Amino acid sequence: MKIEFIQEAAIEYRSLDGSIRILADKMLDKLEKNPFIGEKLGNKNNIDLTGYYKLYFDKKRHRIVYRIVKNEIEIIEIWGIGKRDKMEIYKTVNKRITDKK
Repeated sequence: MKIEFIQEAAIEYRSLDGSIRILADKMLDKLEKNPFIGEKLGNKNNIDLTGYYKLYFDKKRHRIVYRIVKNEIEIIEIWGIGKRDKMEIYKTVNKRITDKK
């Protein structure tokens, strides 16, 4: 399994505080071993993230939002890492999806 970050999510990852990044790294290691560890997302509050998954870390204060891309090898594509406050990370990922269409 290979993990790739979209450009915006890579920037979010690099901007994480060192201790938070360590927690994110541990979760990314788990994700690499089992891509279905996350919870499926759907359409909630007019934010359609059907086909994406979420993983909690930092005592549920941060989320990793990703999807599984199937090519010759399966790729886990990270679309966002951030806080859930006021659905912030989900709105951000939804905007990225919309902008890329």
